[in-house]
Amino acid sequence: MSLMLVAASLTAVLVAAIPTLQELAHAARSAEKLFDTLSRELPSTLQAIRNTSLELTDLSDDVSEGVRSASQVVRQVDQSLDIAKKQAEDIQISTRSLVVGFKAAWKTFTRPTTVKRTNDQLTMSSQTELTFSESKILRKEDG
Repeated sequence: MSLMLVAASLTAVLVAAIPTLQELAHAARSAEKLFDTLSRELPSTLQAIRNTSLELTDLSDDVSEGVRSASQVVRQVDQSLDIAKKQAEDIQISTRSLVVGFKAAWKTFTRPTTVKRTNDQLTMSSQTELTFSESKILRKEDG
């Protein structure tokens, strides 16, 4: 009887194991198809990822170079503005000097001419004496 029981138990186990083994074979075939697909697709995908990485590196280098270039341009513009500011200050100073010079020249040209003394003219003290003498004579004539 125990032999019968062992045989019946083995039969039940085999009957229950057959669908499981069939599913296991099906899963193995699916896994094999997946691995075939991966072996075909993965290298090209990895290559595309490498290419994208290289392109991003190149793009990053280009952007860095552009930023450096823009920084250099900004520096040059800043220097140009400093030079222009200095030149404007110099022009302002020159213009002020020119205006002051013109004003002084205008005043000199428009001022009434003064009688310049020559060697033949009398000295100031002689003129004073003559003026004083002339005033005495004039008083005598008046008086």
